[in-house]
Amino acid sequence: MKSKKDSVIVRTAFRYAIPLIFIYSIYVFTHGEYSPGGGFQSGGFLAMVVVLSRLVEGDQAKVNMTGDQAFILSGLGAFLFAFAGWLAIFFGGKFLEYDAWIPFDISMRSKHEWGILVIEIGVTVCVMATIIVIYDAITRKGEDND
Repeated sequence: MKSKKDSVIVRTAFRYAIPLIFIYSIYVFTHGEYSPGGGFQSGGFLAMVVVLSRLVEGDQAKVNMTGDQAFILSGLGAFLFAFAGWLAIFFGGKFLEYDAWIPFDISMRSKHEWGILVIEIGVTVCVMATIIVIYDAITRKGEDND
């Protein structure tokens, strides 16, 4: 995607939609433990912000991430998810048993909430970056054939 689209309607709709999508993504992320949603859906919405930004603004997109950066970020997100499980095993618990790896003297419910937060951050980052990598691979392949 090299050039930007010069439609007033598309650019105006984009200008209003992107902040709303971003806020909704944060809402889905923060309420993921109590309602349907969480890391996967939030990562999809965040990736949609980047993809829409690339589609409308082209290479001059303010919200942009290259495929290589996204590939590294995807690995970091997956590592964070796995690291939460490994920490529990290291401290003598089962895989993803949050009360084993959170040493603070807090209630069991709070330990569970903090553990879920770490997991959801990893999933959100991994899903967002993976979608961006897929989009970048598709658009790069299309440009190579021209």
